[in-house]
Amino acid sequence: MWETLRNAWKVPELRRKLLYTFMMLVIYRLVSVVPVPGINAAVVKEVSQRFDMLGLVNMMTGNAFSQMTIMAMGITPYINASIIMQLLTIAIPALERLQKEGGEEGKAKINRITRYATIVLAALQAIGILAGLNTATTESGARVLMESYNNFWGLLSIGVIMAGGTALAMWIGERVTANGIGNGISLLIFAGIISNLFNGILTAFTDVLGITQYGTTVVNFLILIITALVIITVVTFVDMGERRIPVQYAKRVVGRKMYGGQSTHIPLKVVSVGVLPLIFAYSFMAFPGTIISMFGTNSGAYTWWNKFMHPHAPLYLIVTALLIVAFSYFYSSISFNPQDIAKNIQQQGGNIPGIRSGKNTVEFLARTTKRLTLFAALFLALLATIPSLLYIWQSVQIPFAASSMLIAVSVALETVRQIEANLVMRNYKGFL
Repeated sequence: MWETLRNAWKVPELRRKLLYTFMMLVIYRLVSVVPVPGINAAVVKEVSQRFDMLGLVNMMTGNAFSQMTIMAMGITPYINASIIMQLLTIAIPALERLQKEGGEEGKAKINRITRYATIVLAALQAIGILAGLNTATTESGARVLMESYNNFWGLLSIGVIMAGGTALAMWIGERVTANGIGNGISLLIFAGIISNLFNGILTAFTDVLGITQYGTTVVNFLILIITALVIITVVTFVDMGERRIPVQYAKRVVGRKMYGGQSTHIPLKVVSVGVLPLIFAYSFMAFPGTIISMFGTNSGAYTWWNKFMHPHAPLYLIVTALLIVAFSYFYSSISFNPQDIAKNIQQQGGNIPGIRSGKNTVEFLARTTKRLTLFAALFLALLATIPSLLYIWQSVQIPFAASSMLIAVSVALETVRQIEANLVMRNYKGFL
């Protein structure tokens, strides 16, 4: 691997891409510490612990939200806008035609709409979250917004600033995609996750040394390290797994040339649903607790929710696992259409060995996809419960969620593949 890195560094074009990507990520992390005016960051950190939904936002932004910087919303609004546009292209025929038949111009229009939707969502989410946090107070009576900003115009100005931070993060991600290595948006999320993981392990290590006092023992620290390594290894193995469906193309003569007569395969990823079922399930479970917290902490609903639906409660784990399974099947049904795949195979003169073309091919692809989705759903549900099970077993605080590890591993593997492809093009032996 070190030899591969040295070879990559020797290629001028690849070296420029690596340096460009690294510097843009450094700029993103530096900007992530610039505070937003008019906000009491200490009050935000104390009050936000009552709102479960904000933990997901903080994880995606690398603690930028808890520190209330201009990157507090991070790239999350862009992800939400992309998911909304993906669903709308299925629900609205005009957008579906634009995506399938519009070519490069159609994709550019959809990307432009996604950018505008991202900025609007960032402003609305920032204003909504801050307004909700501002309704809660600390024991001393302090509020999230300072006195001079505790009005409509002050809240609006903060929302615009945070929307500007999201626009800057989106621009950095697009520049990295165009001029660097890897997917820029994914790398920004990766940088935040790695920052959280490093800070969590460093805090646990200093606690073992006695520098801080959080109750971490040597055994707990070793369990933390071993768990992280095992999860990374398993997630890497599963993420690289795929089900290859063989396809045989018949020979056909067009003019004086002969086409087809070759065998290939359709690669179906084992976890094709990715991390979206986890994000949807976490958001769905955090939403009721967030709404209940906005109406006060003295209500019976708040007491019941904190008692039976906290992240380590058995009922919470069961409901979350069921939601992950449900969202896995839902996302698989809208992202993979066996009828389109079967139609393309038939139009190109191909067939799956032992399976008749047409309806039988569609049923075979649907049956195979359902099996893969079942495995992916059970795998994600088990992965999501590991941190809570370790806490119940040994009171080990895991500084990362299942979704964050899955994202980090997927982004790292994809970036390695791109470096590998660049090296192979220049006749260098790569990582594999």
